[in-house]
Order: sequence, then C-alpha cells, then structure tokens
Amino acid sequence: MKDFMRARWIAGDFGAIAREIGAPEAENFVARMELEPGARVLDIACGTGNATIPLARRGTRATGLDMMPLLLEEARARAAREGLPIRFDEGFAEKLPYPDGSFDVVVSMFGIMFSPLPETVASEMARVLKPGGRLALANWTASGFGAKMGAVVGRYLPPPPEGTRSPFNLSSADGLWGEDAKVRGTLNPGFDAVETRVVAISWELQRSAADAAEFFAKNSGPIQLALARLDAPKRTALLHDLEELWIDNNLATDGEKHTLISNEYLQVLARRR
Repeated sequence: MKDFMRARWIAGDFGAIAREIGAPEAENFVARMELEPGARVLDIACGTGNATIPLARRGTRATGLDMMPLLLEEARARAAREGLPIRFDEGFAEKLPYPDGSFDVVVSMFGIMFSPLPETVASEMARVLKPGGRLALANWTASGFGAKMGAVVGRYLPPPPEGTRSPFNLSSADGLWGEDAKVRGTLNPGFDAVETRVVAISWELQRSAADAAEFFAKNSGPIQLALARLDAPKRTALLHDLEELWIDNNLATDGEKHTLISNEYLQVLARRR
C-alpha cells in the first residue's frame, strides 16, 4: 500500500506546482485559523511546506509530515532559510508516528484528500489531537477545476485496487472530502462542531493555457503515473483532453501569454470530541 501511494507522486515534481500556484492561498488558509503562538500544530501531507512555513511564522510549534523525502528536503531548506524551527518527519497519514493527544491543531491543505483510506486517516487525525483540539482542512470541491482535471484523467484509468479510492475521482460519490455531507460523515465519530465553507481561489500562470496544461501534466505525479499506464494513442488523447480543459476554462484576456483559472476548495473546521 505504501508503494502504491508513493508511486503517484514520485513520477512528477509536486514542488514545481506548489511554487507556482500553491503558496499564496496557503497564507490565507493559515491566517483564517487565528492560531495562538505556541500551539502544537501538525501539517499532514505538508509537501514543500506551503502551509507549514506560515504556521511557524505565526509562532506555532509546527511539525510537517509527508511520505515523500524529496519534498521534505525542500521544506527543510525553506525553513532553514527563514530560521524557522520546524520539525519535518517522513510518514503516512494512515499511520501517524505520534502518541495520542500530541497536538493542539491538525491541518492538511490539499493533502489527506488523496488518501486511499479516508476513514483510517480521520481516525488517526482524531487520535493525535488532544480532546477539544482543532482540525482544519482544505479539499478540492466536487465541482471545481481540480475535480474537473481528476475526472478527465479518471476516464482513462481502470478502477483502483479493491478497498481503496481513486485519487482522481473527486467529482463523484467518491469525492467525500470536498462535499459537506460526506466530510461530516467521514469525520464522525471523532469530531464535532464541523463547519464548512467554499473558498474561491484563482490560479494564475504566466504562460498560455496550453503551456499551463503541459506544465501541470509534466509535474503532477498522479498524471504522470496515469500516462505511464496508457498506450501511445490513449496518452495522446489524455494530454489533448487536458489541454482542451485548460483552454476552455482560461479566463485571461491575453490567453496566449497568461492563464487565469477559477478554482475552489472546501474549508473544513472541526473539533476533536
């Protein structure tokens, strides 16, 4: 299972995507939490530290966890450049390497929503939080651009292994982290006081929509893994469909040089019972 989960991200360069479109919204996401200095915060699936870095800037005792060593290396380098005392650990959301009640706050921004074992992740998040501790998640909605990309890729792939969920199937009944009713069901019984809101964001890239689609496909591990599983005609068709999706959704007036995509995510706040 660990090999299956890592394989989706090894193939690409998520750091490149995070640097281009992820950092600005991470600052906003963290700011809305209004965290107390000194709070013990765990950022699950932290990647290159897009959320962990602003968490530490606010004086929290931040820990970042990710299953990808290369992303953690970049996160550690970023923290070192700013002199931020962040602990970064390698591990999996499905089996968090921390004792019960270790944290005051657990966050995950576009991270745990890709887990093939969502109920296990929900249980683990509750376990490492102290009673009354806070949870904050950001997950692509079932109708946003992230889910549209997932749907395009998902059309070309066979069903995932039995007992798991597809990382691309965010727009169907399987997209439980981005829909209010489903996320409430997943977090129960470990959490209560669940609050959700849809947050609109924009992806701005200084390149054409066709180039943006190519950039995303090249650096997205899950998309690269999907392409590797297809024969040449299907690979060509998938890349064409992704390019058309980006072109059709580009709101920029100078589309030959600039791409502006409207996207959205579900912000989820909850309290550990």
